[in-house]
Amino acid sequence: MTTFVNRHAASYYRPQQYVAPAAVPVQRPVPDVRDDYERWYTEGTPNNRMSLSLRSGILGEVAWALDRLCRLCHNDQFVFRSIPGLIDGLFDWPEWYATTGYKNWATGSPLFSPPRELAQKRRFALESLFVLRNASLNETNAYDLALHTHTMPFIFNTLLNLDGNKDENVEFTLYVLDIFQVLAPRMIIHSNLLPTQNPLPPILDILRTTTNRSMIISTLTALTTLLSNPSNVSQLATASPALAAAIRYLPLFTDIPLVDACLNYLYAHISHPPFARAFLLHSEMPSVLKLLASFILYEQNMFQESVSVDVTGTVHTASSTALYTKDHELTQEELDDLLEMAEPQRCYEWMKCMFVAKPEGELTQVDFWNLYKDTFTEHAEKNGLLVASDVIKNVNHVFPQAQAMVLQGPIQKFVVRGVDRRKEATTIERFKCQWGRGQCPEAAFQASTELYDHLLEHHVTLEGTESACLWAACPQKNLPKAQLRFHVLTHLSTNHSLQKHPSQSDTITLPLGGGAYHPVADPTSRPVPPLRSTVINYTRPKTDPSSPALTTLLIIRILYRTSFASADAAPRADAEHFGFPGAVEDTSDLEDGSDELPGGDDKEGEMQGRKAFIGVRKLLENINIQDSVLMSWVEEMVDMGLTGSVLAASP
Repeated sequence: MTTFVNRHAASYYRPQQYVAPAAVPVQRPVPDVRDDYERWYTEGTPNNRMSLSLRSGILGEVAWALDRLCRLCHNDQFVFRSIPGLIDGLFDWPEWYATTGYKNWATGSPLFSPPRELAQKRRFALESLFVLRNASLNETNAYDLALHTHTMPFIFNTLLNLDGNKDENVEFTLYVLDIFQVLAPRMIIHSNLLPTQNPLPPILDILRTTTNRSMIISTLTALTTLLSNPSNVSQLATASPALAAAIRYLPLFTDIPLVDACLNYLYAHISHPPFARAFLLHSEMPSVLKLLASFILYEQNMFQESVSVDVTGTVHTASSTALYTKDHELTQEELDDLLEMAEPQRCYEWMKCMFVAKPEGELTQVDFWNLYKDTFTEHAEKNGLLVASDVIKNVNHVFPQAQAMVLQGPIQKFVVRGVDRRKEATTIERFKCQWGRGQCPEAAFQASTELYDHLLEHHVTLEGTESACLWAACPQKNLPKAQLRFHVLTHLSTNHSLQKHPSQSDTITLPLGGGAYHPVADPTSRPVPPLRSTVINYTRPKTDPSSPALTTLLIIRILYRTSFASADAAPRADAEHFGFPGAVEDTSDLEDGSDELPGGDDKEGEMQGRKAFIGVRKLLENINIQDSVLMSWVEEMVDMGLTGSVLAASP
């Protein structure tokens, strides 16, 4: 027996530098928790549960599949081609209803009490169309629908067989029209098409007879999309029911979706020059133009802001009541309070009542002493008077900034600087005599007649034949005595003062600063005073107009250019060349007749259009648009409206 000897025993042990291999993470599928997502029925395989259930014919399975699809079709990622056979299954029930199912509602009115199975099948048709309509908004799905063989025959059968005015067919027809709007840009209507393959007649018939708002919007939108294709211009007509409907519903400004559909069709109709010229001869053209301008103004109010700019300058005012100032005199109440005090406190309080601090003020020391002595001499038996020196010293106690000093000069003057008499602003009494430049000592009278008698008795009876008027600051001089007696009446107030309006201010506005404005020799030549407050209020657009308003402006612009086409057209070789008799022009670019001078009917249309623009000039003047280019269009039309009458009258 041979014994095995391990010559490398160390290899059986883990070395110290050994590094364990990194653990490989296990990739586990993460559950998809998105709403309305179930992996087992959204797989893109031919045996997809929804697709098979939809085509199984088992009503319960069909209901289950359509319930899931109605929720899935709102997702932008829902694509028909990801589930094979789905489009075919979605067309089954709508095609049944458009060819056979609608006949069950042709007799009677089973809308509110139909057989259960029939109502369920009708619901399947509506839900299938609902899925097709929502999914068609996706460009990929719209392309698949356009190429599918069932799409256009189904649309034609629906438009030809179903009466869109019946309640049971309205929803179905609306879904079909919505799908048709997606496919219409790719559709070309040839003149040799069979009636069963031309969607225009049934759509126009629906628009002519329906009163359903949603149906009107859908049909107008479908026609706009279809006729916007230049290849379908031949299908336009000057007396189209669609044009009449667009004009009929245009005044409903508050219904913006409906008005927008009408405006879009009008724009598609008159975008082609022949139909724009024909529209100028339409009997409703002037009214339509006014409605278009009015609609822009209606929309404009929603996109404007009010702006206020205060441009008020410097305003000088004066009190409407004449005031004068006088020295303050002690009231009886103040005097009684002072008599109860002892000196020197009484002197302190007396100075506070009679004087105020004033840096540039100045009073003589004699005036201080005399005022004090005259006030309290009669009451000296109760409290003795201070001597003059103590009174002057007390001034610094009450008014620290005041100083008693001696002013040198030819005559020395002892003054107290830094104080002044307390003043009172008093309204000039209406019946106070102001003769002698306001120095008449008589008290105020009770009426103007008493004041006038006083003037005649004491002042106007002056000797001599002439005299100056001494009333206050009156500048009249050398007035005859008889005339002076009448002149003083101009200074007297009426017995009854005029009542002011509650909003009237107590001050008056002066035309100029300072007092140089008054008096003047001729008061009527005084400058007019400025306004107290001058605020300019105006509105301005804060954003660009809405889409319907811009469409309206484009329509107006097209009508304007069509109305004034001959005014902008250059002379041609067969026309009169004033000043250039030998000019020869190349007419090879006029083979299509797109720029020919207007004929008889076109000339009449231009005249009608110019008259209409003259009629709406006032409305156009009120349009205000933020964009400068668009605003220049409006200004051009307004300017041409001023001279349009001359152009309209020209041959």
